[in-house]
Amino acid sequence: MVNQRSTRSETAVDEVVDEIRTFFSSAVGEGVPHPDDDYFALGLVNSLFALELVTHVERTFGLTVEVEDLDLDNFRTMNRIARFVRHKLSETSGGS
Repeated sequence: MVNQRSTRSETAVDEVVDEIRTFFSSAVGEGVPHPDDDYFALGLVNSLFALELVTHVERTFGLTVEVEDLDLDNFRTMNRIARFVRHKLSETSGGS
């Protein structure tokens, strides 16, 4: 879980990437991709894992992934997920 002392809008990109890396590690074991690797293109994930990943992001970071957010580009790399999370959290906290 993300450090509770941080506010939701201050969640660092590195914290998000670390959390997603941990999730990947528990799911796939060895061979966790680099934060910029497109794990869909590499064939490391399937549609069920993608759903689990979206659910994990929602629960871990306390946000709702809306239908319009379900663009593969938001979830194809750990760094893209981190940017997506930061964006969603800034929306809910009144940021830009």
